[in-house]
Amino acid sequence: MDSYKTIFENNRQWVEKKTGEDKDFFKKLVKEQNPDFLYIGCSDSRVTAEELMGLGPGDVFVHRNIANVVNTLDMSSTAVIQYAVEHLQVKHIIVCGHYDCGGVKAAMQAKDLGLLNPWLRTIRDVYRLHQDELDSITSPKERYDRLVELNVEEQCINVAKMACVQEGYLYHQYPIVHGWVFDIRSGRLIDLEIDFVELMKRIQRVYDLTGEDWNYK
Repeated sequence: MDSYKTIFENNRQWVEKKTGEDKDFFKKLVKEQNPDFLYIGCSDSRVTAEELMGLGPGDVFVHRNIANVVNTLDMSSTAVIQYAVEHLQVKHIIVCGHYDCGGVKAAMQAKDLGLLNPWLRTIRDVYRLHQDELDSITSPKERYDRLVELNVEEQCINVAKMACVQEGYLYHQYPIVHGWVFDIRSGRLIDLEIDFVELMKRIQRVYDLTGEDWNYK
């Protein structure tokens, strides 16, 4: 209970700090949000979006789940993406994984995890798609890190499969999808430098939901 009560004391101090720095902080905060970024990350308590990005309240629309999965059958993640694209008109969608991810590690184990099984199956599917590459890595740690990266890349593809993302980019040239990994050992963000335009061209034939020519700039 002591740790629970501490939260409210922390909140009181935070309010004092913010209003001390800017007396109109909360008047500004109550205005409609207008973030440029949608961040899709892991629920891991060590990885907080705004803090690692150096941004503050109102700057980032955030969705987090176990192992930063974008499953198109998951109404939560798809609803967040559609709202961010169509209503907030975000310019960038970031899928951010992290090394030492418990969800990715669990998906690499031959173990029945109950209700987690169908969720982690998405990551097992990533392993299957890249099995030759992953099995050729002799170091378990390096194989684990590489699966974290490949999972991010595949989730970026899942984002690009969505009609709202395709239509948004077709008509406005945004949002652009990015893949990042947070190196929890050093605190550094790693940009996987996914070529979004090339990615869209690659998936168009199979996943096009617009029925139009995709003209890229």
